Amino acid sequence: MADAVQYRLERMTDELDDLERRGLFTRAELADVVRRRRDFEFRIRRHSPLRQDFLDYIAYELRLDSLRNLRKRAIIRAADSESDDDDRGSDDEGGSKKRKRKRGKKWKKSISDVAGVLRVLDIYRMATVRFKGDLDLWFRYLEFCRDKRHGRMKQVLAQAIRFHPKVPGLWIYAAAWEFDQNLNVAAARALMQSGLRSCPDSEDMWIEYLRMELTYLNKLKARKVALGEDVKMLQKSDNDAGQWKEENKELFMPLNEKDEGPEDSRSGGEALEEKEDMFWRQGLLIIQTIYHGAMEALPSSLTLRKKFLEILNSVDLAHSEEMKIEVLDDLKKDFSHCEDYWDWFARLQLTDLNKSSTLNGKDALSNKLNKSIQVYDEAVRRLPTSKMHSLYANFWMDVLYPDREDSIASFQNSEFDASEFTSSILKVYESAESCGCLTEDLACQYVSLCLKLERLEEAKNLAEKLCNGPLSDAANLWSLRASMEINSFATAGSSPFSKENLSCLFDLFNTVLSKLPITQTEGLWHMVCPLEFPMMIVSAVLFYLSNFTV
Repeated sequence: MADAVQYRLERMTDELDDLERRGLFTRAELADVVRRRRDFEFRIRRHSPLRQDFLDYIAYELRLDSLRNLRKRAIIRAADSESDDDDRGSDDEGGSKKRKRKRGKKWKKSISDVAGVLRVLDIYRMATVRFKGDLDLWFRYLEFCRDKRHGRMKQVLAQAIRFHPKVPGLWIYAAAWEFDQNLNVAAARALMQSGLRSCPDSEDMWIEYLRMELTYLNKLKARKVALGEDVKMLQKSDNDAGQWKEENKELFMPLNEKDEGPEDSRSGGEALEEKEDMFWRQGLLIIQTIYHGAMEALPSSLTLRKKFLEILNSVDLAHSEEMKIEVLDDLKKDFSHCEDYWDWFARLQLTDLNKSSTLNGKDALSNKLNKSIQVYDEAVRRLPTSKMHSLYANFWMDVLYPDREDSIASFQNSEFDASEFTSSILKVYESAESCGCLTEDLACQYVSLCLKLERLEEAKNLAEKLCNGPLSDAANLWSLRASMEINSFATAGSSPFSKENLSCLFDLFNTVLSKLPITQTEGLWHMVCPLEFPMMIVSAVLFYLSNFTV
């Protein structure tokens, strides 16, 4: 090990001599650099090196290279100022050329300018050889190569993918680098297709593949616009279309003819439109191919199809309405048994899918809300489950109370009055109760809504009916009922806690303690203790102990 370390240190001789010759480091500083590097070399070459040893060595080399760059810039600035003072009295052009020759001669690129980057790359190589399964280390290696624009990037990507072929993030990273940095669309597409063969169950792979193809189509579209081939993008509004075409008629004139008649010009425009339609049909065919491949690989993924539809809605792609309809039809056919699908589809009606609506803001919002209600009603008829009723009720709460955290954005800061739909949400709870789907959370929401609507008696009767009926073991509902009774007595008059009222509360708590397990009665005790009922508390404790003490 000592021989290997000594060999690596001897290979640094040229770099160290160059640093000293240029005046970037003194001899004492270089001696300290050699000492630190020797320590790091022994650490990474011991029998069981740690991952942190390599990272510490890399961090030290990066700091050292940053210091070298700072000192180099400082020396260059000092040399420039001295040259300006020396050549101030000489001819401007001659002095400028002299300074450039002097600067180029003194700071010509040498071994010390590249040695730091090469050493960090070598340390990363040894680290990834030692820790092949560390993905974070591989991504650090890749990021360093990308930042330095080093030619080893392709080699490192190939090595990382060879060791981790089942990691979708590596395939996506490699394809993104080929597409954005290396400007090689064919290589990026080949990487994405290879990644899909290795990771067919990855939703991110399919989504990023579609996004890449759409980005490529948009680049081709921008190129056609720049070349004057995109007829649809070149057309203006109807008012100045004729004038604009007259001013830019050379964009539509063939180069092999000097003059054209009206019919020839019209035929040329039709040819461009036909070419444009063919271009977008090819683009749509690519998207359909990706979509069908994704559906075959992940037929039960609702999230994947939702993301596909979001991407289609976010891009301005001609002839894409048929694709959107196909996706929506497939969603309804394959996920009509899923409550989450109906909730998503109903909320989708509130988005601006149809931007050509001529209605004003309030009427358009009301129209969208009616469509959402129709979807939810159909969902409740098909799936009369507790989850479906809960999703429907949550939707209404988001509509009625736009100040909630999860409220719908369309109803925030709008003039729309949703109070007229109060009866609709009450029908949702009634429907859940009638079909036996009323859970504890739904029941609490039902009672709380009646309280917010200032229907106190209706809320008390409802809570009593539910507590004595199918939800007799619902601790939260019992707590809500007890709090309503206490609040009603507290606001009754001058003597809120009379003997009769205390007796009613005592009977209520006795009933609760007889129906609920011990672990669920803590909230009720916290509710009773601040009321200062000594006799009632003592009696309740005795009753509690007599029934539950073993």
